[in-house]
Amino acid sequence: MGINCPVKTTERDEMDQTTERNKGFAGFCTRKQFEQLESIMVPMRIPTGGFLFWEGDDTENIYYIRDGRVKLRKSTEDGKEYILTILQSGDLICENIGGNKALQYSYTAEVVETAEIGVISRYALEALMQHNADLALSFMNWMSLSQRVTQSKFRDLLLFGKPGALASTLIRLCNSYGIMEPYGIRIDMKLTHSELADFIGATRESVNRMLNEFKEEGILDFRYGKIIVRQLKALQEICHCPSCPGCPGEVCRI
Repeated sequence: MGINCPVKTTERDEMDQTTERNKGFAGFCTRKQFEQLESIMVPMRIPTGGFLFWEGDDTENIYYIRDGRVKLRKSTEDGKEYILTILQSGDLICENIGGNKALQYSYTAEVVETAEIGVISRYALEALMQHNADLALSFMNWMSLSQRVTQSKFRDLLLFGKPGALASTLIRLCNSYGIMEPYGIRIDMKLTHSELADFIGATRESVNRMLNEFKEEGILDFRYGKIIVRQLKALQEICHCPSCPGCPGEVCRI
């Protein structure tokens, strides 16, 4: 859907958009199940620039983001870094539920906006799920969706070249952090061209060139350091974005 004459967003509308976006893991649980999960959480506050864990650390804990934003990034052997996702309030960071021994995290979790975290011991979670099959099923459903999100990202990165990958990333950012404005969709996060490049495995120079081309074509603009998507439909055409329900909103996220 393109952006032609959007209605001005009120503060309440903006709150509703954020609430709808940020159902996160709680959207897979009943209230009682989530309260049980909260009962084994240990609160922790981490400032901007801090880390929850590093790639290679043992997967001893699961992390629930109550507030703030956390970036997951992965390094290659030659030192290049890729941004896998940027998570927000309501999201869960989890790897290796079940099994007799801890594995290692395959990515690093860096706090990019001061975060309030609920830390859950892997062993406490496993014990809780042993006595609550419904909660275990909720986790399975959540992990299945997470896998679909990852698969859809790989599809866009591999099939449609760098312009398609960038267009897909911008669409996902709109779905995850977009705020409707009279002039388009404002991605409510400041991202450098280098960070956008790290999402798609491109160079900063190539991303800068593609963004300028998108701007010249009237697809997007920039205000106060943030990206404004003016023509969402044009981005969807670039990455051959399937129409809903072929690609539900909970899958098309960053």
